[in-house]
Amino acid sequence: AKIFQASTSEVYGDPEIHPQHELYWGRVNPIGPRSCYDEGKRCAETLFFDYHRQLSLKIKIARIFNTYGPNMDTNDGRVVSNIIIQALKDEDITIYGNGNQTRSFCFVDDLIDAMIIFMQNDKIVGPVNAGNPKEYSMIEVANMIINLTKSKSKLLFKKLPLDDPQKRKPDISLIKSLNWSPITSLDEGLEKTIKYFINENK
Repeated sequence: AKIFQASTSEVYGDPEIHPQHELYWGRVNPIGPRSCYDEGKRCAETLFFDYHRQLSLKIKIARIFNTYGPNMDTNDGRVVSNIIIQALKDEDITIYGNGNQTRSFCFVDDLIDAMIIFMQNDKIVGPVNAGNPKEYSMIEVANMIINLTKSKSKLLFKKLPLDDPQKRKPDISLIKSLNWSPITSLDEGLEKTIKYFINENK
């Protein structure tokens, strides 16, 4: 049996290189407010590789970048669900910092395809970046959701949290070598996600 670790792009912290590739060791504050998550995932990768080296455990590690789609929890605190819920209620949309920080968003169906293809491969252990390399600023995402929901919401800017990454974009060269690439555009994925939240709140 193989054991899969769902790691995260947060292992790269607030990166000094862009886009982020798997050989980059990251730039993480080990004692900051985000470190319990960042360092927790980094530690998990360490343990997985120790078991792989010492006990020949069959491991697969994927570093998952921002993922979204139907069936997200309304209160999960993720940026896409937060903005959609605020937009549907015509509430002010919370943007942290100046809104120019970027993220890359992968639709959940694409991510699951990536996981399956990766697990079926017997040569690459990982870590492997899994995500969509198309990059958007927070302001772009908010305005896209406002337009798709026909919302009357306005943007409300708040202080940027400590250690919040300024850029996030995966180098997916490695997983593309397994014949995988994301196929769902952000517009298309957001439409499906918005429809889900509308039905959830009826």
